[in-house]
Amino acid sequence: MTPARPPVVRRLAATARTTRFRAERAAAGRGRQGLLAPVHLSIRDSRTLNLAVAAHPDERIERAHLLLSRGHHRFRVPLVFERHAHGGLLLAGTATLRDAHDAPDEPGSPARPRLSEGVWRLTVVTADARGRVRRRGIGLDGDTELPPTPTLPHAPDPRTGTLVRVVRCRSGRAVLQVTRSGPRAELLRFVPGSDGITVHGRLVRTGRERRWRAEAVRRRDKVTVRVGAMWEGAEFSFALPLAEMAGASPGQWVWDFRVESETRGTSLPLGRWLSDVRDPAAACPTPFRVFALPGGALVRAHAHFTKSGAFALTCWDISKETS
Repeated sequence: MTPARPPVVRRLAATARTTRFRAERAAAGRGRQGLLAPVHLSIRDSRTLNLAVAAHPDERIERAHLLLSRGHHRFRVPLVFERHAHGGLLLAGTATLRDAHDAPDEPGSPARPRLSEGVWRLTVVTADARGRVRRRGIGLDGDTELPPTPTLPHAPDPRTGTLVRVVRCRSGRAVLQVTRSGPRAELLRFVPGSDGITVHGRLVRTGRERRWRAEAVRRRDKVTVRVGAMWEGAEFSFALPLAEMAGASPGQWVWDFRVESETRGTSLPLGRWLSDVRDPAAACPTPFRVFALPGGALVRAHAHFTKSGAFALTCWDISKETS
């Protein structure tokens, strides 16, 4: 088995990535003159970019587009003219973003910006009737602090895990920062039945050549119970081994779940990671249930999410208490 990267190597890689992001933000933030204040600027699930900026009343704009640029890479998003609710003209546009490492677009499908990891500059390009072209960045107010909400302001792509968010540079200029996800074990759903709980999940950014297995790990003392998972590509499902977990020792215990590589020392905790929910434990409350197992035992179990999004189970064999 090939061991995982040592913690020192992982820390160095994280430091190098942070340093690179800072350098790219500093370069992309140059030019604070003539920044446009957006009427609306948001990204939905790291996939849909929405922009609306107000045109100056004295400008006679004939055409406009939003330019996304990083190094030699350029993508254009057409901007359409709309009437502002308070009067005047709005330049508005929507674009579906894709990860640069995704499969190519199908023939005939509309072209979509394919963003690699790094910092992307946003520039509004306009042209008037005389052909004069103006290029202006988008500014953000650094003093604006939004109140806390049940959802986070930015969420990763639920399919690839890539996080795209709007970042304010020191100059006040808005840029897009794209961060690729590491390997993850994402819980899709869990389904309680009359005699147990079935878990459905999938792997994200793990490579296709590896073989994986699932385990339940008792939180207090790290006792493990093997879980028989069924695989279909990157997706998997398994029934929770309630009898083995509740019978490991008397009392009520909390168990976590992980997916491990059989060929490398990679261990991925199972949970709901690719979501914009701020507190999954509060947003997704689940009840305690009693399950009648095929062997005749009664197990009281509580499948739930922790505040961080990890999937956990509390279980207790109550056969003696009910006899």
